Amino acid sequence: MENLRSTDINKIEYTTIAGENKLLRNSFAWMALAMLLTAIAALVFANVPELTSILLEETETGFKPTIFAYIVMFAPLLFVLGINFGLSKLSYPALIGLFIAYSIINGISFSFIFFIYAIGSIITVFFSTTALFALMAIAGYTTKTDLTKMGSILMIGVVGIVIASLINMFMGSAQMDYIISILGVIIFTGLTAYDVQKIKNLGQQVNGDSTLANKLGIIGALTLYLDFINLFLFLLRLFGGRKD
Repeated sequence: MENLRSTDINKIEYTTIAGENKLLRNSFAWMALAMLLTAIAALVFANVPELTSILLEETETGFKPTIFAYIVMFAPLLFVLGINFGLSKLSYPALIGLFIAYSIINGISFSFIFFIYAIGSIITVFFSTTALFALMAIAGYTTKTDLTKMGSILMIGVVGIVIASLINMFMGSAQMDYIISILGVIIFTGLTAYDVQKIKNLGQQVNGDSTLANKLGIIGALTLYLDFINLFLFLLRLFGGRKD
């Protein structure tokens, strides 16, 4: 994600609307595929008892996550780092494989939300997230304002909420969790517009290099996917109805 956001727009030498649109189409297409795979994996692991038992084991006091559950919770971070740092070193098929594996593993970890929140609430928040994401994506594509400075500030905000979330893991403050969620929604709403504009501008940099364009499509998809997923999770924490 940092590789995409740190690209110097001032170095752009080639510009065509077709190039912009192609990179955006590729990014949104791969993002849509990742969202579909994530949703399928989450639903399957949440509703098939044999698979659910791989994630949760029954104890005398209830259920607790298995070792496999902890692996799928933290493994996505390694995939994100691998995709970002592998842009120049990995082949296009290898990046695709990592991206698909990441979306599936992420989906497995997301199956836990079905154990916590009511299905109706999840669906409502999902469609609300989709509408908000689409609105900000259109804004990012159509605005004439350079969002580079805003993006830098928002990335500082991301670091801030990550640190605050880690601290709150030990504090267990419901009020702080509420504040973090509000800030998370604001930050990732802004990042959606910023990242769409960034991908649009990067489409001008491809300069006919189809291999680079294909790889940037994966990186762009990963960035948009992360924006959507984080926005969805923060909205779910704010408005999701928990199971009784």
